[in-house]
Amino acid sequence: MTVKLSKAEKKVKYDKKLCRMLDEYSKVLIALADNVGSNQLQNIRKGLRGDSIVLMGKNTLIRRCIKVHAEKSGNQAYLSLLPLLVGNVGLIFTKGDLKEVSEEVAKYKVGAPARVGLVAPIDVVVPPGNTGLDPSQTSFFQVLNIPTKINKGTVEIITPVELIKKGDKVGSSEAALLAKLGIRPFSYGLVVQSVYEDGSVFSTEVLDLTEDDLIEKFSTGLSMVTSLSLAISYPTLAAAPHMFINAYKNVLAVAIATDYTYPQAEKVKEYLKDPSKFAVFAAPVESVTPAASTAPAAAVEEKKEEPAEESDDNMGFSLFD
Repeated sequence: MTVKLSKAEKKVKYDKKLCRMLDEYSKVLIALADNVGSNQLQNIRKGLRGDSIVLMGKNTLIRRCIKVHAEKSGNQAYLSLLPLLVGNVGLIFTKGDLKEVSEEVAKYKVGAPARVGLVAPIDVVVPPGNTGLDPSQTSFFQVLNIPTKINKGTVEIITPVELIKKGDKVGSSEAALLAKLGIRPFSYGLVVQSVYEDGSVFSTEVLDLTEDDLIEKFSTGLSMVTSLSLAISYPTLAAAPHMFINAYKNVLAVAIATDYTYPQAEKVKEYLKDPSKFAVFAAPVESVTPAASTAPAAAVEEKKEEPAEESDDNMGFSLFD
């Protein structure tokens, strides 16, 4: 036999439960619970069972419990949750990885019809095609200026139509048409808005950052600190190497412009006086092949005089002269 508790007893029990969670857990996800049904919430609790607990309740009661717990325990860190307790929100206490828990919560979204007066979270577009409605239902389409035609005794939408824009309220005609077409355009579930960890509160976008993103952001911040330090001549660890290099350049420039010198500046001065001393000239070396080496000898042989022809015994006269 269950014993019914009074409102005061329920508040005391809730306060003990919340204080116990504040002592045991150091990580909390603050989730918006608009349009989330009890069955859907129960499924989320089952999916997170193990390292995470979903706690719903009135914001005023949760605020009071956190304040009382902070006074008794002396732990003021959870007071940073108070500004986040606005609207229909719930707390997900977890000991697991924050990103994994957030992704698990996002899986439990269910389709929902477009109710009258509801603010559309997304654009709603009615696709073209056969609606299956008889011609007597064309009045809905005419009111919403949706082009249609009658095809085989049913109403057919000719072109896609943007029925509802994001941020607009759903009217009675739009809601009735979507219900007749069997379209459930919206999906609802717990939406994680903020994350609390060890006294720090940050946006859920931080959970999507990778190591490369963190390195890039750190490098950007480091370069900005370096630039600012150099601009105002304020020494920092990031700007110190650049300051030393710039100072050495100034000292070197003074040594070059005056008679003052030091060992490191002597070579620079010597170079400026006569740069040709530091030029390296390499004489071209031609490769000598066996054929090339024998060519001069052959040329010499060709230049030798040919032997003189023997004198004619007839002293240059023929028999008929």
